[in-house]
Amino acid sequence: MTTSSPLTSPVLHGVPVVAGVQYGPVIRPGTLPDVDVQAGADLAEADRPAEVERFTAAATTVATRLRERATHASGAAAEVLTATATLAQDRAWLGAAEKRIKDGAPAVRAVAGAVDQFVDMFTKMGGLMAERVTDLRDIRDRVTAELAGLPEPGVPMPDVPSILCAEDLAPADTAGLDPNLVVALATTLGGPTSHTAIIARQLGIPCVVAVTGLDDVEAGAMVLVDGTLGTVTVNPDPATAQQAVDEARRAAAAAANWAGPGATADGHQVAVLANVQDGAAARAARETPAEGVGLFRTELCFLNRDTEPTVDEQAEIYGEVLAAFEGRKVVVRTLDAGSDKPLKFAGHPDEANPALGVRGIRIAEANPGLLDRQLDAIGAAAERTGAAPWVMAPMIATAQEAEDFAARARSRGLTPGVMIEVPAAALLAEKILDHVDFLSIGTNDLAQYTMAADRMSAQLATLTDPWQPAVLALVAMTVRAGAAVDKPVGVCGEAAADPLLACVLAGLGVTSLSAAAAAVQSVGAKLAQVSLQQCRDAAEAVLATASTAEARAAALEILG
Repeated sequence: MTTSSPLTSPVLHGVPVVAGVQYGPVIRPGTLPDVDVQAGADLAEADRPAEVERFTAAATTVATRLRERATHASGAAAEVLTATATLAQDRAWLGAAEKRIKDGAPAVRAVAGAVDQFVDMFTKMGGLMAERVTDLRDIRDRVTAELAGLPEPGVPMPDVPSILCAEDLAPADTAGLDPNLVVALATTLGGPTSHTAIIARQLGIPCVVAVTGLDDVEAGAMVLVDGTLGTVTVNPDPATAQQAVDEARRAAAAAANWAGPGATADGHQVAVLANVQDGAAARAARETPAEGVGLFRTELCFLNRDTEPTVDEQAEIYGEVLAAFEGRKVVVRTLDAGSDKPLKFAGHPDEANPALGVRGIRIAEANPGLLDRQLDAIGAAAERTGAAPWVMAPMIATAQEAEDFAARARSRGLTPGVMIEVPAAALLAEKILDHVDFLSIGTNDLAQYTMAADRMSAQLATLTDPWQPAVLALVAMTVRAGAAVDKPVGVCGEAAADPLLACVLAGLGVTSLSAAAAAVQSVGAKLAQVSLQQCRDAAEAVLATASTAEARAAALEILG
């Protein structure tokens, strides 16, 4: 949607991902110069082995560059770069390209054909595999540039702080950004959980995705990006734009001074926690005012493993996170594998719709012992560190599943809880709480399943917005069930990283908020500026709305 401001500057609308306001000139990623991939006659048979070697060398060079960049990155950026480098040397698409070369195709044509083959396959598979289409095309362009002796495509290094706009951004581009020079991101595609969104949160720069009309904004145009409202204003009045940036900067400065603990202005406590994926991320989060870890994503430690880690190996990794937050709350999620996070050693079946298939707690049934060994490792890590971690199971859909998991966790001295990601679990929260000690709402998947919209689909990004009233209605139902039996209900999805929505969640009665470490201070600072009654009033107003736009507007009117 496009509207106009009072100054007749076009205002483009998208999905807000990271709050904040920035103003500057647009830069766009460099694209691969035109290369006629169909040019050139078929190779003579004698020339084909050398062409295979040339292709292999180019792919290896690209992968090496990506891994080198990963060594200079950290956290999510390093993960994204490493994953892309791994994909650059994936034997499946490399083998398809080599076969084409051995059949006579020049390397550039073979690369294009092989990538097209896998793009089509990944698109049909959906979920994370569909999102990896962007990664594959990025690798194709980098390998093609290397073969053609051309500069590697990517984001230019601007001379002044600029706004990066693109149809979509490859992980290798977003992971290497300097937040002092690229001060905001806006994309035509992408969703709240895309690579662009994840990296923007880590960098702490404003980000808006799924922006209608963004492709028509040319490089060099001045734009104002508002990551709270989800707008991109083209060529705004400079004085007005600067005023908006200054106000946002003052708010950010206030947030930087917030030191915790999480509470509203009138002292109602809402714990502000961090989401982490390994010991390094936990140590980094410990430098923030985070009061603990609300989501330890254990599966991210093992995505590149061909074999299941031993109990001792797992215990050592878990122990790093527990040690980083010694004496503080740490919630460990058991393996949330499948769908967008396949683990090689879990033996995932081929499924027509992986997001609705064997994932999360469901993989335990097909892998006897996998969950028990993980719980053994968490118990061992707790014993070694003297910690008392909470554990929660993902993708719980029935009270029976919750009961079974709770029994296994308690037998190891662990405090059991479950994730509320499936609408059925929200509807049966009261029954589930008969068996577990806490609930944690994963708003990313809860939105996906409530709205019947793939959270990785750019076309459906507005449907998977956590401000959807239907999603918040299920959150409210879950929280009421927890309050009735005096058991905590937290939120660990991306909704908790939105300062405005965090206040609404507090008003609904959520007891803790767990977000990316970069969002901890902004969430805590916003909570500290408003009263519990304001939060409750905002929650009531939001639940009475019928759209995301109405919900945001209602919250802004009450909370500012």
